[in-house]
Amino acid sequence: MLRTERNFRTVKNRMLRLLPLLLLVLCITVSPFSAGRAGAASAAPSHIDAVLLIDVSNSMNKSDKNKIANEAMKMFIDMLSTQGDKVGIVAYTDKVEREKALLGIQSAGDKQDLKDFIDGLSRGPYTDLAIGMKEAVKVLENGSDPSHEPMIVMLADGNNDLNEASGRKQSDSDQELKAAVEAAKQKGYPVYTIGLNADGKLNKNILAGLSSETGGKAFTTNSADDLPQILSEIFASHLKLKVVPVPSITASGDFQDVTVNIPNSSVLEANISIMSSKPVTAKLSDPSGKEVAIPSDKVLLSKSSTYTLIKLLSPEQGDWKLQVKGVPQDKIDINLVFNYDLELKLDALPAKSYGKGDKVEISSHLYSNGAEVTEASLYQEMKAVLLATDVDTGQVQEIPLDNSGAAFKGAFEIQDSHEYKLKVRAEESSFYRESDELTINAKTGTVATAPPSAGEEPAAEEKSSGTLYYIIGGAVLLLAAIAAFLLLRRKANRGFVGQMVVEVLDNNTGDKTYPQYKKLSGFRGKFTLHQLLQLAPELKESEKLVFTPGTNDRLLLRSGEGITVERSGRAADTSRGLEMKSGDRVTVSLQTVDKTVLLEYLI
Repeated sequence: MLRTERNFRTVKNRMLRLLPLLLLVLCITVSPFSAGRAGAASAAPSHIDAVLLIDVSNSMNKSDKNKIANEAMKMFIDMLSTQGDKVGIVAYTDKVEREKALLGIQSAGDKQDLKDFIDGLSRGPYTDLAIGMKEAVKVLENGSDPSHEPMIVMLADGNNDLNEASGRKQSDSDQELKAAVEAAKQKGYPVYTIGLNADGKLNKNILAGLSSETGGKAFTTNSADDLPQILSEIFASHLKLKVVPVPSITASGDFQDVTVNIPNSSVLEANISIMSSKPVTAKLSDPSGKEVAIPSDKVLLSKSSTYTLIKLLSPEQGDWKLQVKGVPQDKIDINLVFNYDLELKLDALPAKSYGKGDKVEISSHLYSNGAEVTEASLYQEMKAVLLATDVDTGQVQEIPLDNSGAAFKGAFEIQDSHEYKLKVRAEESSFYRESDELTINAKTGTVATAPPSAGEEPAAEEKSSGTLYYIIGGAVLLLAAIAAFLLLRRKANRGFVGQMVVEVLDNNTGDKTYPQYKKLSGFRGKFTLHQLLQLAPELKESEKLVFTPGTNDRLLLRSGEGITVERSGRAADTSRGLEMKSGDRVTVSLQTVDKTVLLEYLI
């Protein structure tokens, strides 16, 4: 007891010495000068978290006897960004035959690991669509990054062939499939389906239903030869890009010229896919006419038996010359997909009331890496419209916007005392972008809009009242900090109740440990996830996740830098303590060992 008192006084004296610094930090935190920087974070290019879901039943021997589906999926992987995207693979029959958890792509080696995994897939009897779909959803739940664009790409014929000896009925499969589709819909996982109909037995309705219910798209083909083209369409559609077709050529045995136009300086990557049944050779020259080596620092090359993919990194704007030589009479298809780091934002409206008859001036700008694009030529190459939806009637008005300067501008007249949702869509031949929605309620006169643009000054009365709020807020924060400090002694010895159920998932193999039930009554004050994991040295990273007691027998969870905590499939903010009550579940991603820890708190 004496030692506890002495330790408490030591901590208190240190805190008192730090009070002047605390005051300074609080003043800076709540000052009006810091508020202007709050929205200045730069935007990152969109990244994909994709699960490739593959029917590997024996029925696919007729639909895709040459395993072109494997080649198409490898091309899809090659089209992904050189760093940042994640890919998982689920191969199923009436069970999960093989599975690869989401793998973050950081190098060409990571892509090769995924392609080698695909090459190692074998086929087996029976098919159960629900088994594959359920597992694909689970892979995204366990490893998807909330800031990425999740998706499932399914290649199948849509038909089940259940093993009668297992006792499983079609009604069981239907019910499980319905639940998996509903989970994908709720979590925002669009399903893109590719129906293979080589034998004429495609169940088109099932696959189309999966896509329409989840916000994906459905494709069908009678020939597996079409798969590379379809996978290109899916990749482009998911990132709001467009496939730019290049006229097909019939090989002559000599080099034939193809022009590849890089439309602007905002292209991050240009994917040139060359599809042919026989080998091709390619040469490349930049807009100045200088030949560029394939591969080289800024030009990546991927090849297989059916495709050649050339990826240009941050290519120079202008006309590049591609020369292709193939086997005489071989048909060669070429597609272009450009990846952009561009966002479209709708400018904030003036803070005033809006009503029937008012004319609303609209302005929208493009942003690259968080900075406004001022290159007028990029705007002028695009067509932009304002989409004004009357929420009360459901009618959508499409208003063309002016693009003559470095902005998209126009006006919208409020026709009735209704609620309206406004957004801008801009597109050109290789991509499109849509802004976030802005809401105007002409019934009440209110407008829900974004914060003022950087540099925009608030009104004088707003400044005055804002300063008062900053002062009051600073005082409240300071008092709260002091009160929290005074509670340290009492909290230091608080105990815990209940138990934690712990499972560890290996993201590389998909293997998961059996649930372990850890009683919490032996801990006082706080404990770390590392302690729950029995202080395993390879899981030392889990020391950064700390649990402290909350009110009403609840837990407060805080995590350090580099630890991602998800609840209900979305990243949770643990900076102020994430509260867990009995029955709550969270997942914790450990990046250094590529494992996911699943936790459930029970009382």
